[in-house]
Amino acid sequence: MKYYVIVGEASGDLHGANLMKALKTADSSAEFRFWGGDQMEEVAGVSPVKHYKELAFMGFIEVIMNLRTILGNLKLAKSDIEEYHPDAIVLIDYPGFNLRIAEWAKEKGIPVYYYISPQIWAWKQNRVHAIKKNVTKMLTILPFEREFYGKFDMEVDFVGHPLLDAIQNRTERTVEDVLGKDDGRKIVALLPGSRKQEIESMLATMLKMPAQFPEYRFVVAGAPSQDEAFYKSLGLGDAELLMNQTYDLLSISHAACVTSGTATLETALFNVPEVVCYKGSAISYQIAKRLVKVKYISLVNLIVDREIVTELIQGDMNAKKLKKELALVLEGEKREQMLEDLSELRSALGGPGASQRAADAIVNHLKK
Repeated sequence: MKYYVIVGEASGDLHGANLMKALKTADSSAEFRFWGGDQMEEVAGVSPVKHYKELAFMGFIEVIMNLRTILGNLKLAKSDIEEYHPDAIVLIDYPGFNLRIAEWAKEKGIPVYYYISPQIWAWKQNRVHAIKKNVTKMLTILPFEREFYGKFDMEVDFVGHPLLDAIQNRTERTVEDVLGKDDGRKIVALLPGSRKQEIESMLATMLKMPAQFPEYRFVVAGAPSQDEAFYKSLGLGDAELLMNQTYDLLSISHAACVTSGTATLETALFNVPEVVCYKGSAISYQIAKRLVKVKYISLVNLIVDREIVTELIQGDMNAKKLKKELALVLEGEKREQMLEDLSELRSALGGPGASQRAADAIVNHLKK
């Protein structure tokens, strides 16, 4: 069967690639056309229609400024899907774009499988009605999402979290493997996000930490969506830069400062104590503050429904508070408690095999 897959960011590229591998196992005749990145290209053997680097826009203001580009991309996707004639469309997260594709595909009679639900439980809950109407099957990766959708009389499949697979299948690495040399200091990872706006906002404060903790080795995780020159233009100071190897970095890290998003969960699943950070533009933050309906901004805290990791949001994301919270996760009682709590988090996520369970659900439903 022919599958048209759409993702819009780096994490989607990883999960899209693993899902495509699993679809090949479930359907030996599987063929793909996709919007995504290098990992999906490696699996599919063909280039993406659009690379996710051209698609990621962050915040309300940024979306408005790039509206013409977004509308042009929607038009391109629709015409390309019609030309390809897929048996199914598989949408992965990226809701602003993908929910519009789902609505259009419903009108065209093309089955739509949504893998990794938009975080509508956090905000824009009214989107659930469009999802219920336009999505053939929703495959969720967070345990509480089944209950959320159930409130709207919508049945979903909880397949578990694909990060467990991505992490479990990795080869163990040493500090020398990842950084070239081991100077004896423990590693602190700085994950400032993947989009330019958030990196510029987060990294300036994070980069004040190496001078406060010279006995630790600070390394910035460079996102695949950016180039090395961009990070260097921001002035790294005493921190090192490691491009496109975030999982390798986390696998050798002692602690981390992490921008809110999927990376908070990735860090937790590598068993790395962390401080979660978020700072957006003043306008975007004020709008989000009025719309968001959850107690926490990190997936770690949301999944267990209590505060495991400290969240420094907007005004609290400053050098003084970051120094205080980072010190608590580097050594001591809070660090030990967090490590215990992270084991509880992993057990709540359904175990390995999410990608294959999702692929099997799609193929079996198509064969009905």
